[in-house]
Amino acid sequence: MKKILGLLFLLSFSFAQTTGKISGVVVDKEKKDALPGANIYIINSAYGTASDGEGRFTIINIPPGKYTLKVDMIGYKSVQLDELIVSVNRTTSLDIEMESTVIEGEVVTVEVSRLTQKKDQTGTIKNISSEEMEQRASAARLAIRDMGVCFSLTGSNENTDRPWPFDIIPRTIGLDTWSEVALGLIQRTKALNLFIDDVYNSQRILSDGIVPADAVLKSPNFKPACLGTSPPFKAWANICGTDLVRDENGKFLVLEDNLRIPSGVAYMLENREVTKRVLPELFRNYSIVPVDEYPLRLYQMLASLSPRKVKRPVIVILTPGIFNSAYFEHAFLAESMGIELVEGTDLFVGKDDFVYMHTVDGAIKVDVVYRRIDDDYLDPEVFKSDSVVGVPGLIRSWKAKKVAIANSPGSGVADDKFIYTFVPEIINYYLEEEPILPSVPTYKCSDPDELKIVKKNIQNLVVKPTDGAGGKGLLVGSHSTSKERTEFKRIISNSPRRYIAQPIIKLSTSPTYIDKQVRPRHLDLRPFILNGAKSWVTPGGLTRVALKEGSLVVNSSQGGGSKDTWIVEEGT
Repeated sequence: MKKILGLLFLLSFSFAQTTGKISGVVVDKEKKDALPGANIYIINSAYGTASDGEGRFTIINIPPGKYTLKVDMIGYKSVQLDELIVSVNRTTSLDIEMESTVIEGEVVTVEVSRLTQKKDQTGTIKNISSEEMEQRASAARLAIRDMGVCFSLTGSNENTDRPWPFDIIPRTIGLDTWSEVALGLIQRTKALNLFIDDVYNSQRILSDGIVPADAVLKSPNFKPACLGTSPPFKAWANICGTDLVRDENGKFLVLEDNLRIPSGVAYMLENREVTKRVLPELFRNYSIVPVDEYPLRLYQMLASLSPRKVKRPVIVILTPGIFNSAYFEHAFLAESMGIELVEGTDLFVGKDDFVYMHTVDGAIKVDVVYRRIDDDYLDPEVFKSDSVVGVPGLIRSWKAKKVAIANSPGSGVADDKFIYTFVPEIINYYLEEEPILPSVPTYKCSDPDELKIVKKNIQNLVVKPTDGAGGKGLLVGSHSTSKERTEFKRIISNSPRRYIAQPIIKLSTSPTYIDKQVRPRHLDLRPFILNGAKSWVTPGGLTRVALKEGSLVVNSSQGGGSKDTWIVEEGT
């Protein structure tokens, strides 16, 4: 290991000795104010960056020579510096002043105004020319590259990550509207956590016939190994990602619940960071609720689960490894919270049933495991015996209250899309309340009468597997062929319990910048809810966009994109 580290050091050192860098600051020529989000790049090269919140920038590892540097910023005249010399092991320092300009030509006018309760508003800059809109989009793409924001495409034969598909035009929702949505999300996750705890203990809701026992006990997400235990605060799903859609009348509906290991929150945070870089003036002019406290909120929630009441519990994120499609998020959250990112081989369960982590200073106790591994691979002693990414004995330690696991094993029993159809009854049963957020009307293919309706009207429905995720295995009736619909009828007739169907809702759209034009595209929204001693909802969430015209598929793994979500105070 020392030899490898030494070699890497020598290679890095030798490389540094053959290159130089350009560093500087970008300011307004008249006001001398810093200009964040300026696009600085070397013409005819891959070298470039964007200025930070203080207007500062650095471009590193540039081979020596003469270059032409260009600086672009929306609302300012471009600056071009010719014959800029970069020398070996030297920093070329620049003070760049940009002159504001009057924007002419074709314009796109979208502004933040007083928000209503019904429609999505979009906040961006007034009077942006088509040319400057493209410059801003280019700056966003460059920022995403520099920040290393990436994802893996499902079904790709390539093992390389792809840049995060990002739209620069934010989605905006009024604060009053969002406050009501947040209350509905807290109500929903509270009831679902009570449901999970009941299922693994007294099973009252099953014996009372509110939810069919077979629907739960025969679900692949029901884990008998979890029977007879309760996690802290009876919060099984500590991190929830609930998918919402908005119909053409502006009403939010719950599309599905993600209670096992929901992903996407890192992209929500990075979307905000990129938007701040390319639309800095809007953050100065409008009251936009921040989202950057999420890592702190997550850490506090995880710490509250610790079996040991110590000042700073040991918390780790358990990842399957670098080849997992969500590895970027695992690493991002670990770094944001200042905790260790570990794989299964980094942990072990001692004879005392405590979980330990290998370190250079010896083994140390782990109090909380934020797992990003599916149940079936979490512990080879209990689930899949051939799992090489889990930790043998982890479930034993968890049941002995020696470690906390978030989300708790077995929480997926409420993540089944079949159970989704019973959520209104679940809310009423445990909370004696009516749902604040309505669900999308749903047909259960296991019901013979509803199955007939589904088969007869399949061209007007979305048919989903109850255990599916990521937009995989579904049929959008209106976008399918006659042959595909016939085949799907056969499939659901053979396995009716595995499928539900929902009407194709005419979803709300949002202006989206695609191919140098602003076009309407369908979208959904995934807010994140933290559940521990208290519950907390992100202000907004991850807005996912169907980039193809007419498409309803928003998952990035299936070709969708994303944009920043702004919760804006009314009247701003």
